[in-house]
Amino acid sequence: MTTERPHTVATLPISYLFVPGNRPERFAKAVDATPDAIILDLEDAVHPDSKAAARAAIWAWQESVPSVACQRYIRLNSVDSAFLRQDLTWLGDMRYPERCAGIFLPKAQYGEALCQVVEQLLAWQPELQIVAIIETAKGLQQVEAIAGIAGLSRLAFGSLDFSLDINCSQVPEAFLFARNRIVLASRTAGLPAPIDGVTPAISDLAMVNHDAHYAKSLGFGAKLCIHPAQLNTVQRAFLPNAGQLAWADRVMRAVASGSHAVQVDGEMVDLPLIEHAQRLLDVASLYAVPAKADAR
Repeated sequence: MTTERPHTVATLPISYLFVPGNRPERFAKAVDATPDAIILDLEDAVHPDSKAAARAAIWAWQESVPSVACQRYIRLNSVDSAFLRQDLTWLGDMRYPERCAGIFLPKAQYGEALCQVVEQLLAWQPELQIVAIIETAKGLQQVEAIAGIAGLSRLAFGSLDFSLDINCSQVPEAFLFARNRIVLASRTAGLPAPIDGVTPAISDLAMVNHDAHYAKSLGFGAKLCIHPAQLNTVQRAFLPNAGQLAWADRVMRAVASGSHAVQVDGEMVDLPLIEHAQRLLDVASLYAVPAKADAR
């Protein structure tokens, strides 16, 4: 039996927007783009010589901006990086830890060091949402153990770094095994549906749309974004559309009499599909998705 960890679906971001930590002029603009969450980045987007400046910029923004219209996350440097100790010391000294909704831990690989970092982060902010990014062969091999770490909130897939690590092409076929395993590990650990990696094509929204729908079809529940232009496309892909909601409404009206085997639109609908229909309606309600009376 799967043991569900407590999490509030309504607070789970669908679109996460990366912002380099050393570009403070972009912080407010990123928030104005209305992502569900922004990720202030201290890792790959920041040159080693700019790490200190990035920390200072994030600190100043956190201090001066009490609240924003989206959740605030910070991506720290990887556990095996020399910069992580500096990141943790910096976090420990930061006031208003409650202003940070969560932390992304890149290149996650299971071990005592990762467990200790999770414990230290939760001691700093007990309500922190900690996301482990699976982006190496070792991380994927250990994904079930990583997902089971107490205090971890969600998994993410770092497809670009993963392709570099195993020297594969950035095509869906090369990532299918990794994506499937991350989804299954999340489910068996009672975690929310994981977060898919970025689509590098910033302006090709057709590709963003394809990638997001593909990730959703595999069981992912969110996606990392690298440009504000990608946000609306990602959000729409992961939320039920008008046709799905109309079907769900027809299903629930058909089973109102108490039957768990009914015919809807000429097809047999039994309990699994009824539960799926209810889930679509619940998600639409939580994320305030507008519904239409009937759309086939």
